[in-house]
Amino acid sequence: MIFKNKKKSSVVYTAGAAVLKKTAEPVVAVNDEIRQYAADMLQAIRVFDGIGLAAPQYGLSLRMVVFDVPGNNRSGTPGEEYLLPRMPLTVINPEIIARSSEVDEREEGCLSVPGIYAPVVRPSRVIFRAQTLEGEFFELECGGLLGRCIQHELDHLDGMLFTDRLSPEVERRIRGDLKRLESAGQSRNYRRISKK
Repeated sequence: MIFKNKKKSSVVYTAGAAVLKKTAEPVVAVNDEIRQYAADMLQAIRVFDGIGLAAPQYGLSLRMVVFDVPGNNRSGTPGEEYLLPRMPLTVINPEIIARSSEVDEREEGCLSVPGIYAPVVRPSRVIFRAQTLEGEFFELECGGLLGRCIQHELDHLDGMLFTDRLSPEVERRIRGDLKRLESAGQSRNYRRISKK
């Protein structure tokens, strides 16, 4: 038998999975294993049609995120101008070191909470610090869709889903859908699997 052309399945863990509630550990060194995880995570966001994926969503309790944010939604911040042309992008040990006092409310969804969307209030801009797989460090102000995606994905590194940030009224509105998602996830070990 020849197995060369066997496609690897992509996995995203869904609400209810223990890995999504843990605080992720720092990446100690960028090595071949980390690079392979990054490639696998990028494949997963393509398969599941996402714009970002944190390592815990892939079942890895590591402080690593992959982004593939489209470049057509810009608010003019230096981070958008610098990072959007470099997509897709993997960052290691990312952190938000400052947040604007100005906030913005937008509807969010999540690959780990499929089919559920709700408005989330977040700072409109953040100062984002991270390292690339190539060892480059940067610290940039990011807004627009990129700034929101950064905040959403870094929440995953601290054991939070966007549903943890909803207003009480909105949380009540989606509570039944979320419970059904978590209940259905139990039979699949909280994993979405695709073999594209």
